[in-house]
Amino acid sequence: MIPPAFEYARPASVDEAVRALADAGEEAKVLAGGQSLLPLLRLRLAFPELVVDVGRIPELRGVREDGDTLVIGALTTHHDVLRDPLVRRHAGLLAAATATVADPAVRHRGTLGGSLAHADPAGDLPAVVLALDGELVAAGPNGRRTIPARDFFVDYLQSALTPDELLVEVRVPKTDGWTFHYEKFHRVAQAWAIVGVAALVRRADGGIAEARIGLTNMGATPLRATAAEEALTGADGPGAVARAAEAAAEGTRPSRDLSASPEYREHLVRVLTERAVLTATGMG
Repeated sequence: MIPPAFEYARPASVDEAVRALADAGEEAKVLAGGQSLLPLLRLRLAFPELVVDVGRIPELRGVREDGDTLVIGALTTHHDVLRDPLVRRHAGLLAAATATVADPAVRHRGTLGGSLAHADPAGDLPAVVLALDGELVAAGPNGRRTIPARDFFVDYLQSALTPDELLVEVRVPKTDGWTFHYEKFHRVAQAWAIVGVAALVRRADGGIAEARIGLTNMGATPLRATAAEEALTGADGPGAVARAAEAAAEGTRPSRDLSASPEYREHLVRVLTERAVLTATGMG
């Protein structure tokens, strides 16, 4: 389908992009890698008067260290994220989950910031950044502000970004010493996850000292399985992990669609949480 007509702007800097967004207000959309916006335009699910193409702003790309934090430019592609040595060394969960996103063609075009700003609860990376206790930096007319991942995802396809703000950075704490695994269930290769589980585990004295569990497609936003996280503390074997994973669906509100019922998703999240934690810890 042919998208509706719109004006097009290609700013050369973050400041130019913010001015364009501020001038257009709610009638503007940001174009990064295009893997989320272009399908919406073709299906006429979005009707922007202005598309602001930020793909030529160099300061939005790349990975750097800032003490105990990795700073990833919002325009960094999935391909570059999963191949970056800093991400692999200090945020392995993000690299592992990014490798499961769609297919190579999408990973070469799609961006980390675009995936997060799209705020699709079925996307793999929002739950991962949530599990990592990440932060997202937005630039607007009044300067920059930092938004914790737990506050960034507001509702289905809605984030805390205002219409005149641009996502510029993703900040994730280094997780050296933690083990991890991303487990997802989908019907065919490259399909959206019916359910996904991002597990991050720190072990001590033969058991689990701390666990963080991010859930994909278990509600209108990505979620943390807080009840399961608490139950996993002190778990020292497969049986204890299995019992803790039974709490993974608590507090979730999975949808019903052609892929699965809420009850099936609740079953899946318990199974996948157990698998993800056992794989991350090597207990399985």
